Amino acid sequence: MDKVSPDCPYPGCFFCVMKEGNPSKRRASILKFFRELPSQDDDGQVLPISGLWNTAMAHPNDPEFIELGIFECMVALIWKGLKNRRWLSHDQNIYIPYYAAHIIGSYTMNMEEFAESAIHAGVTPPLVELLRGRLTWVEQRVAVRALGHLATYTNTFPAVASHGEILELAIQLAMSSLEIVYSHFYQYADRRLSYHCDLLTRGMGGVEMESRKAEEWASQLQCWSLQLINCFAFKPEFLPTICKPEFLVKLPGMWGGLVNENSPAGIGLLRTICHHKLGRGPVASCPGIIEALCNIARSSDDWQYMAIDCLLWLIQDPSTCHKVIDKAVPALVDLAEITNLGDHKKLGDYIVNVLQECLQSQGTGRNSISNHVKELIEELLNSKQRLKWEKSMPKEDLHIKQAAALVVKLEGNSLFSSGNIAGAASKYSEALSLCPMRSKKERVVLYSNRAQCHLLLQQPLAAISDATRALCLHSPLNRHAKSLWRRAQAYDMLDLAKESLLDAILFINECSQSNDPDLSLRQNKVPDYAERLVKKQMRAAWLFREAAIKHGGVHGEGDAGDIYGQESDGSEWETASESDIGNDGRAEMGDDDDDDSEWKNEDKRKDKYDKVTLKDLKHGYNVHLAEDQS
Repeated sequence: MDKVSPDCPYPGCFFCVMKEGNPSKRRASILKFFRELPSQDDDGQVLPISGLWNTAMAHPNDPEFIELGIFECMVALIWKGLKNRRWLSHDQNIYIPYYAAHIIGSYTMNMEEFAESAIHAGVTPPLVELLRGRLTWVEQRVAVRALGHLATYTNTFPAVASHGEILELAIQLAMSSLEIVYSHFYQYADRRLSYHCDLLTRGMGGVEMESRKAEEWASQLQCWSLQLINCFAFKPEFLPTICKPEFLVKLPGMWGGLVNENSPAGIGLLRTICHHKLGRGPVASCPGIIEALCNIARSSDDWQYMAIDCLLWLIQDPSTCHKVIDKAVPALVDLAEITNLGDHKKLGDYIVNVLQECLQSQGTGRNSISNHVKELIEELLNSKQRLKWEKSMPKEDLHIKQAAALVVKLEGNSLFSSGNIAGAASKYSEALSLCPMRSKKERVVLYSNRAQCHLLLQQPLAAISDATRALCLHSPLNRHAKSLWRRAQAYDMLDLAKESLLDAILFINECSQSNDPDLSLRQNKVPDYAERLVKKQMRAAWLFREAAIKHGGVHGEGDAGDIYGQESDGSEWETASESDIGNDGRAEMGDDDDDDSEWKNEDKRKDKYDKVTLKDLKHGYNVHLAEDQS
């Protein structure tokens, strides 16, 4: 390279080259730099590589470096690090394979033509070596990220799939990534590799910051492994490898956690698997998956629709329906009054239609429907028929029904206040049978109150069902604070920590925006009872919990992260004291006037549930994957 700053001590300095004003000379110098860098052994090579890393993240769609050979340069540097350990351990060269793989991943993130150039440059073999763990988990993380991007595109997937071990490696990494990061980095603070710490924190934090970033990176390692597997799952020939029971059973528990909540993780992969008939059989036969899908379907997180899709496809498939129907139908019935969920229009109507078809097509023997399931579906269909009848009723008659429901509800409040919880629950059921179907606000209150009764009667499943129905009726969807809190407590009774945690956090968020004096956060302070439950569930749902149980607790300076490893302090949290029933019903009951627009404006559209294509599935999985900026 010819252009060098007079003050720069390094001949051919990359940063000096980038200041070249003549575009032709600049391109020629960059081309020369990329060709010569892998063969050089000078100190300070990590500096231009880190500069390229920053450029790749800031301008991933810029074709200049692609055209000048950056992929070939990165490939050569990774191979050099793998084959020449003496060079790798010299100066700061240990950072270079990480940066090189990250650069490949950044430039292939958005542009298919860049991914094709990367494949032609031979990036796959060295990335596979990093994926195998030839260096450390830090390099595995960026390798699986880059391979996931390459596998996303139609034209580059075959090159990735031609390396048969990639899918198996990704599956093993998805299952073991949290344990690897915990045992190799998190557990022993005094044994952490210094370059790992530098990469995690950029020199901006101590042990605590390292531990928090390690949790985030461990989650990304798992989620990006799942993204890579998801690309294979669209091809039926790979489903037998993916659909092994020991892997499937773990998928519902693989989530991004609070540190990587934008990734669909395990439920996203399950949705792709369930879209194909070859995948539905193994899923339906795997113990525990259907219960987990039902919990996710009832949840209020961003991936609720993915679990609902899985349940609907399993119900509609004659070969799997009989295996899942007893567990899936109760959850789907609870969700039948959802209107729109994301891009899913009139989702509740579609659920009703599927369940109606299921009832009409019931067979005998193993394909027959149990009496309990049959009653649930018939009750749902009757409620829909009741809605149709009410549309033709005079408005005055509907107001009379609503007034009667209010009277019965107040009787329930009185019974609750006197300690007759079972009697109160019965009254709320009676009020629901009287209340017009379109009086959604009032029905939200009735379901939520009955959920509180179920909690006090130690009936968590019934409480979850009623709280879910209230949340589905509420506008906006899944945002009724008291129902969120009651469901969080019910999940806690069942030791479902993740579900309880998510509902508790949403409850706190809703309280912060509420005008209800019983709910609004005073001086921005989280209620003590909510804080205690959140802390308890954060311990129980901690990303490294299983690894910590297996390998022992955290050791080293400050025992970083020990807050999540400790047992709960056993403190109690409120139940009835937070009820809207406790103040003679005035906190919420009877105070929400129904919007007359619900009676006057009938949606005449007959939108069908959108048929999901493979393209939709890929978009639904990949669009939410958070891109790490480090």
